[in-house]
Amino acid sequence: MNLSNASVEQLQEWKQQLSAEYDNVLARKLNLDLTRGKPSAEQLSLSDAMDGILAGDYITASGIDVRNYGGLEGIPEARAIGSDILGVPVENVLAGGNSSLTLMYQTMAIAHQFGLAGEGSAWSQEGTVKFLCPVPGYDRHYSVCEHLGIEMLTVAMTSTGPDMDQVEKMIAADPSIKGMWCVPKYSNPTGVVYSDETVERIAKLGNIAGKNFRVFWDNAYAIHDLSDNPVALANIFEACKAAGTEDSVIQFASTSKVTHAGSGVAFIAASNANLKFFKHALGFMTIGPDKVNQFRHAKFFAADGALSAHMAKHAAIIKPRFASVLKHLEAAFSDNDLGEWESADGGYFISFDTRPGLAQKVVKLAGDAGVKLTPAGATFPYGKDPQDSNIRIAPTVPTVDQVEEAMQVFVLCVKLASVEQALANS
Repeated sequence: MNLSNASVEQLQEWKQQLSAEYDNVLARKLNLDLTRGKPSAEQLSLSDAMDGILAGDYITASGIDVRNYGGLEGIPEARAIGSDILGVPVENVLAGGNSSLTLMYQTMAIAHQFGLAGEGSAWSQEGTVKFLCPVPGYDRHYSVCEHLGIEMLTVAMTSTGPDMDQVEKMIAADPSIKGMWCVPKYSNPTGVVYSDETVERIAKLGNIAGKNFRVFWDNAYAIHDLSDNPVALANIFEACKAAGTEDSVIQFASTSKVTHAGSGVAFIAASNANLKFFKHALGFMTIGPDKVNQFRHAKFFAADGALSAHMAKHAAIIKPRFASVLKHLEAAFSDNDLGEWESADGGYFISFDTRPGLAQKVVKLAGDAGVKLTPAGATFPYGKDPQDSNIRIAPTVPTVDQVEEAMQVFVLCVKLASVEQALANS
């Protein structure tokens, strides 16, 4: 379907055909959901053996009774899991509750209100506070900034990560930019893995930024590979040590898409100085995390290679869903300009770009036809996609058959919206 060379008559014929197909879909009253990147029930069941795994043994090897108060940093066995995931020494890892988003919010709120470098380091004392947001990106990151009143500035994502020329130029020119969000591996939603050069340049940002600059390195998909030979992500902790900027990057991860999503373990990894001030503030919020749950995770992954084997089972479940999405996109749009997409080798999302001005229309058409998609604009700060083109597809929750059905509807909606736009412009 080449709209650029099509006559008005051809466009009208296509619209008639596509509208008839769409009416048939409406009559089916579908109820399919591709909105959020959640594990499927099949994936969640992979971790059901954690129930009862402690068998009455609540004492860790170091003698900690996990049933009791205390242990702000989490138990050593859980911190070791975070150390393995993030490639950071255990002493630089704190294990928390089930949500890395909670740790991100707490860290940003502490940095904003109290500071992470002692008296006078609070961002709020410096007037306007700004954060860089590579786009398209993760909507919940933007929500954190918006809730705390932090102004968001967009930077473009490339095939190797954020446009670092743009990033460096903006940071060097504006000391009120206090940080940047990053999802460095299988970036949400594009699936991009940051290149070694990008990681190295991000590690050096602390040398050109204003004081108290912090990169929030959300490595949510660090171990969520779909390929048998995944691209390796360079170690930002080591890169910061080499650049002398250890305090400029704070890392986050969790097991929320590894074990049970609602009862995982979240991790923050940072320099000794950052952890010192984070823990000081955290001590006013909690007496300690759920150490019983942390111990369950430690037991579940105690054997050598257990975590890798577990993630391979996840990949086997997710792969057919990703393959279905990519198959439909390739068949419908590989020979035309109606859409572009990223082919991810891991993570939970596939990013699709319509022709400019059509994302909201496609999402509405799909929703009316019973296929729920993430709201158009969600992958941009303040929910405003200037091109109105990006749509995030999250195929993990539905069955493979449901993904097949949903993608047929999605493709139809993209084609119908594109033809209608072309007719309106003809």
